[in-house]
Amino acid sequence: MSEAGTLLQVENLCKSFHIHHLGREIPAFQTLSFKVNEGEFLVVAGPNGAGKSTLLRCLYRSYLPTGGHAWYHAQRGRIDLAHAADIDIALLRQEELGFVTQFLRARPRVTALELVAEPLLITGQAQAQAEARAGELLTNFGLNPALWSAYPTTFSGGEQQKVNLARALIRPRRLLLLDEPTASLDANAREALIARLAYLKAQGIAMIGVFHHAEDAAMLVDRTLTITPMTVPLT
Repeated sequence: MSEAGTLLQVENLCKSFHIHHLGREIPAFQTLSFKVNEGEFLVVAGPNGAGKSTLLRCLYRSYLPTGGHAWYHAQRGRIDLAHAADIDIALLRQEELGFVTQFLRARPRVTALELVAEPLLITGQAQAQAEARAGELLTNFGLNPALWSAYPTTFSGGEQQKVNLARALIRPRRLLLLDEPTASLDANAREALIARLAYLKAQGIAMIGVFHHAEDAAMLVDRTLTITPMTVPLT
């Protein structure tokens, strides 16, 4: 059983990368242990190269951790994100885990409005309602309505990021992983993002975030996890 309110319990999590042409393992981080409670915002701090984004990708299972455990207390039961089967991770991503990144993976010939509405359509929501909600979020993030019917593959980096955020945040998850979500945003869009995150946090959604400018999310942060870069001996 978990402690009351604990959503994620990470124990001695490790990640290293095998560099084939060097024939060696390069550690990203080692033996990280921490927990995240429901409705808590944990910010991950540390210098470039410390493994902050790698940690988020390990929890989302874009990367396979090298060792340790990440016990997630899902609605269907406790599951170890570090060792779970891919099919179970895929189900968790659909139902409970969200990943917000600074990069948009847009599909050709899919409009911005369609892309943002899609997560709601998957749940069975009517198209008119899904697109209305998508329009609200795109408006909040400051995307010109004239672009809603255009393809995001043609957008600037900042415009793509607004679409990316609206899509990622339109359907709340129980745990959100935020990897530099404000990197390409203007001031108004950053304010809209923080307001949306504050709303989700108040609903009990837990978040783990990496921010280039820590002040962007300072008002939301409950605790800070600082990662120290690994030193690799030269051979």
